[in-house]
Amino acid sequence: MKPRVYIETTIPSFYFEIRTQPDMVARRNWTIDWWNHCRTKFELVTSLPVIEELQGGNHPNKKQALELISKIPILPIDENIGRIVESYVSNKLMPSNPKGDAIHLSLASYHNCHFLLTWNCSHLANANKFEHIRHINTLLGLSVPVLTTPIELMILKEVEK
Repeated sequence: MKPRVYIETTIPSFYFEIRTQPDMVARRNWTIDWWNHCRTKFELVTSLPVIEELQGGNHPNKKQALELISKIPILPIDENIGRIVESYVSNKLMPSNPKGDAIHLSLASYHNCHFLLTWNCSHLANANKFEHIRHINTLLGLSVPVLTTPIELMILKEVEK
Protein backbone atom coordinates (compact mmCIF):
# COMPACT_ATOMS: atom_id res chain seq x y z
CA MET A 1 0.00 0.00 0.00
CA LYS A 2 1.34 3.42 -0.96
CA PRO A 3 1.65 6.07 1.76
CA ARG A 4 -1.20 8.59 1.61
CA VAL A 5 -0.27 12.24 1.01
CA TYR A 6 -2.69 15.10 1.64
CA ILE A 7 -2.04 17.80 -0.96
CA GLU A 8 -2.51 21.21 0.69
CA THR A 9 -3.23 24.42 -1.26
CA THR A 10 0.36 25.66 -1.45
CA ILE A 11 1.46 22.67 -3.55
CA PRO A 12 -0.58 23.37 -6.70
CA SER A 13 -0.02 27.09 -6.10
CA PHE A 14 3.77 26.73 -6.08
CA TYR A 15 3.71 24.41 -9.09
CA PHE A 16 2.65 27.47 -11.08
CA GLU A 17 4.50 30.12 -9.04
CA ILE A 18 5.63 33.13 -11.11
CA ARG A 19 7.51 35.21 -8.53
CA THR A 20 11.20 35.52 -9.33
CA GLN A 21 12.76 35.81 -5.87
CA PRO A 22 15.28 32.98 -5.40
CA ASP A 23 13.33 31.30 -2.58
CA MET A 24 10.13 31.33 -4.64
CA VAL A 25 11.90 29.90 -7.69
CA ALA A 26 13.46 27.17 -5.53
CA ARG A 27 10.08 26.20 -4.03
CA ARG A 28 8.51 26.13 -7.48
CA ASN A 29 11.30 23.94 -8.86
CA TRP A 30 11.18 21.53 -5.91
CA THR A 31 7.39 21.32 -6.21
CA ILE A 32 7.57 20.58 -9.93
CA ASP A 33 10.33 18.03 -9.38
CA TRP A 34 8.38 16.23 -6.63
CA TRP A 35 5.17 16.30 -8.65
CA ASN A 36 6.75 15.07 -11.87
CA HIS A 37 9.08 12.44 -10.38
CA CYS A 38 7.84 11.35 -6.95
CA ARG A 39 4.06 11.66 -6.68
CA THR A 40 3.39 8.27 -8.25
CA LYS A 41 5.04 6.63 -5.22
CA PHE A 42 2.13 7.90 -3.10
CA GLU A 43 -1.63 7.82 -2.88
CA LEU A 44 -2.60 11.47 -3.27
CA VAL A 45 -5.69 13.00 -1.68
CA THR A 46 -6.93 16.54 -1.25
CA SER A 47 -10.05 18.32 -0.04
CA LEU A 48 -12.81 20.72 -0.94
CA PRO A 49 -11.19 23.46 1.21
CA VAL A 50 -8.08 23.22 -1.01
CA ILE A 51 -10.20 23.63 -4.13
CA GLU A 52 -12.11 26.54 -2.55
CA GLU A 53 -8.88 28.27 -1.54
CA LEU A 54 -7.50 27.91 -5.07
CA GLN A 55 -10.75 29.17 -6.60
CA GLY A 56 -10.95 32.13 -4.23
CA GLY A 57 -7.49 33.44 -4.77
CA ASN A 58 -6.71 36.29 -7.13
CA HIS A 59 -3.60 34.85 -8.67
CA PRO A 60 -2.33 33.99 -12.12
CA ASN A 61 -2.49 30.37 -13.22
CA LYS A 62 -5.51 29.64 -11.01
CA LYS A 63 -7.09 27.51 -13.73
CA GLN A 64 -3.90 25.46 -14.17
CA ALA A 65 -3.53 24.92 -10.42
CA LEU A 66 -7.10 23.62 -10.21
CA GLU A 67 -6.53 21.39 -13.24
CA LEU A 68 -3.36 19.96 -11.66
CA ILE A 69 -5.34 18.50 -8.76
CA SER A 70 -8.59 17.82 -10.63
CA LYS A 71 -8.12 14.03 -10.71
CA ILE A 72 -7.04 13.67 -7.06
CA PRO A 73 -9.65 12.07 -4.78
CA ILE A 74 -11.36 14.48 -2.38
CA LEU A 75 -11.58 13.47 1.28
CA PRO A 76 -15.07 13.63 2.76
CA ILE A 77 -15.83 16.15 5.50
CA ASP A 78 -18.13 14.91 8.25
CA GLU A 79 -19.23 16.41 11.57
CA ASN A 80 -16.07 15.19 13.32
CA ILE A 81 -13.91 17.56 11.28
CA GLY A 82 -15.61 20.63 12.73
CA ARG A 83 -15.03 19.39 16.27
CA ILE A 84 -11.38 18.67 15.54
CA VAL A 85 -10.91 22.15 14.03
CA GLU A 86 -12.46 23.75 17.11
CA SER A 87 -10.19 21.70 19.35
CA TYR A 88 -7.12 22.85 17.39
CA VAL A 89 -8.21 26.48 17.69
CA SER A 90 -9.19 26.30 21.36
CA ASN A 91 -5.87 24.64 22.21
CA LYS A 92 -4.04 27.37 20.27
CA LEU A 93 -2.58 24.81 17.91
CA MET A 94 -3.82 26.72 14.87
CA PRO A 95 -5.03 30.27 14.32
CA SER A 96 -8.76 30.90 14.40
CA ASN A 97 -8.68 33.20 11.42
CA PRO A 98 -8.43 31.77 8.90
CA LYS A 99 -9.26 28.24 9.97
CA GLY A 100 -7.87 26.79 6.73
CA ASP A 101 -4.71 25.42 8.33
CA ALA A 102 -6.75 23.71 11.05
CA ILE A 103 -9.07 22.19 8.44
CA HIS A 104 -6.16 20.80 6.43
CA LEU A 105 -4.53 19.28 9.50
CA SER A 106 -7.83 17.85 10.76
CA LEU A 107 -8.61 16.20 7.42
CA ALA A 108 -5.13 14.72 7.04
CA SER A 109 -5.20 13.46 10.64
CA TYR A 110 -8.77 12.13 10.62
CA HIS A 111 -8.26 10.28 7.33
CA ASN A 112 -4.97 8.72 8.46
CA CYS A 113 -2.74 10.40 5.90
CA HIS A 114 0.92 9.54 6.31
CA PHE A 115 1.99 12.98 5.09
CA LEU A 116 0.54 16.48 4.79
CA LEU A 117 2.46 18.11 1.95
CA THR A 118 2.71 21.89 2.21
CA TRP A 119 4.87 24.98 1.88
CA ASN A 120 3.13 26.53 4.89
CA CYS A 121 6.04 26.47 7.30
CA SER A 122 4.42 28.87 9.76
CA HIS A 123 1.45 26.80 10.90
CA LEU A 124 1.91 23.34 9.41
CA ALA A 125 5.41 22.16 8.43
CA ASN A 126 6.94 23.75 11.50
CA ALA A 127 9.18 21.65 13.75
CA ASN A 128 8.45 23.97 16.68
CA LYS A 129 4.75 23.05 16.52
CA PHE A 130 5.12 19.31 16.01
CA GLU A 131 5.09 18.23 19.66
CA HIS A 132 2.00 20.32 20.34
CA ILE A 133 0.29 18.81 17.26
CA ARG A 134 1.29 15.29 18.34
CA HIS A 135 0.00 15.91 21.87
CA ILE A 136 -3.39 17.26 20.77
CA ASN A 137 -3.88 14.58 18.11
CA THR A 138 -3.01 11.87 20.63
CA LEU A 139 -5.58 13.28 23.06
CA LEU A 140 -8.15 13.31 20.24
CA GLY A 141 -7.29 9.73 19.20
CA LEU A 142 -6.05 10.85 15.79
CA SER A 143 -3.08 9.83 13.73
CA VAL A 144 -0.26 12.33 13.35
CA PRO A 145 0.75 12.94 9.74
CA VAL A 146 4.27 13.98 8.93
CA LEU A 147 4.01 17.67 8.06
CA THR A 148 6.50 18.16 5.27
CA THR A 149 7.57 20.05 2.18
CA PRO A 150 8.21 18.53 -1.25
CA ILE A 151 11.99 18.78 -0.87
CA GLU A 152 11.89 16.93 2.45
CA LEU A 153 9.65 14.22 1.03
CA MET A 154 11.98 13.78 -1.96
CA ILE A 155 14.96 13.40 0.37
CA LEU A 156 13.05 10.94 2.57
CA LYS A 157 12.19 8.73 -0.39
CA GLU A 158 15.81 8.83 -1.60
CA VAL A 159 17.05 7.69 1.82
CA GLU A 160 14.54 4.80 1.88
CA LYS A 161 15.83 3.36 -1.44
